[in-house]
Amino acid sequence: MHYRHLKRNKRLVFGIVFLIICISCQKNQKAQDEQATVPATYSNPLDVAFGDPYVLADGKGKYYMYGTGGGAKDGFAAYSSDDLVDWTPEGQVYAGNQPDSWSIASFWAPEVYKMNGKYYMFFSAQWRDNPNNELENFKIGVAVADKPTGPFVDLKNEPLFDPGYPVIDANVFRDDDGKYYLYYSRVCYKHPVESEVADWSREKGWYDEIEESWVYGVELSPDFTHIVGEPVLQLRPPVSMDNKQAEWESRSVTSHEVNRRWTEGSVTFKRNGTYYMMYSANHFGGENYAVGYATAKSPLGPYTKADNNPVLEKNTAEGGDVTGTGHNNVVFSLDSSQMYCVYHGRTTKTGDERVVFVDPMEIKEDGTLVVHGPTTSPQPLPAFVESE
Repeated sequence: MHYRHLKRNKRLVFGIVFLIICISCQKNQKAQDEQATVPATYSNPLDVAFGDPYVLADGKGKYYMYGTGGGAKDGFAAYSSDDLVDWTPEGQVYAGNQPDSWSIASFWAPEVYKMNGKYYMFFSAQWRDNPNNELENFKIGVAVADKPTGPFVDLKNEPLFDPGYPVIDANVFRDDDGKYYLYYSRVCYKHPVESEVADWSREKGWYDEIEESWVYGVELSPDFTHIVGEPVLQLRPPVSMDNKQAEWESRSVTSHEVNRRWTEGSVTFKRNGTYYMMYSANHFGGENYAVGYATAKSPLGPYTKADNNPVLEKNTAEGGDVTGTGHNNVVFSLDSSQMYCVYHGRTTKTGDERVVFVDPMEIKEDGTLVVHGPTTSPQPLPAFVESE
């Protein structure tokens, strides 16, 4: 009798334990199912303190980011990622200001392109050759490496070219016919330009002159060693104050911030037979830094600025805390059906430090370019992992 009772108790205990295990498994499975149905999210800004961020999509689901600053001394650092959101430091990948190098200071805006198994970095820096002791002696250089993480070595010990004025912000575009084009910005330094905004500022007693930076384009040799032909003016700030672009492109002046109007940080791509050139205007160190775009039917223009400019700007008027949005890059999915805008900005928390943002962008059916940003609230992770 005692034996049978003990046996029944064992069966009862076993049944209870089994039931508990089943319930626990069901709860775990339910939690996993619920987690699987909720898309992973991220929030801007990313944990990368860069200015002028550029992302290289290197094969399926592998990205490398380069930018101004990031802890690099006299050169550039890099980060790597599998999802455009979580980035791993790769250390310094290019070092200038060496005893035998042409570049000595102000290392800005690197962009890296892959060609024939090599990686080519275009960047801006101060040129050692400065007989007139110019304050801004910026030129564009090219360095090459076997890996996206470097080390990058100067392709030649001199700038890519010398147009006779300081230049920054190199961007390279390869057209369908295989030709390469270089776009860059002539800096404001010693480039006063007459305009109605300049007249207005003089009348107010603010500035005697307004300096401007302009974007130029020129064909680039396939080996990236020299330019082909003469540079062609692509974009400049408006001359007339009643031009629909004048208000947003002149905010650094009209806010009494500085006597300069910028057109810089350009990035060019092609979509449905149309060439799109995105560009930044206003002072990179101020809250009014913003992005617009222009379109053309050929890589060297003429470009027409869009009616819906700016497409990316501070969101403080809507209750947000993001300012200084600019110098963007565009990342495409493998089939070009999706694109993301990578740019730098500032928040109340980050203060003067520039940090990286990633937001979706699109080209609508009528050809209008739209950037869905700046954002700081959670949004789905970038949907693609394959890249060009």
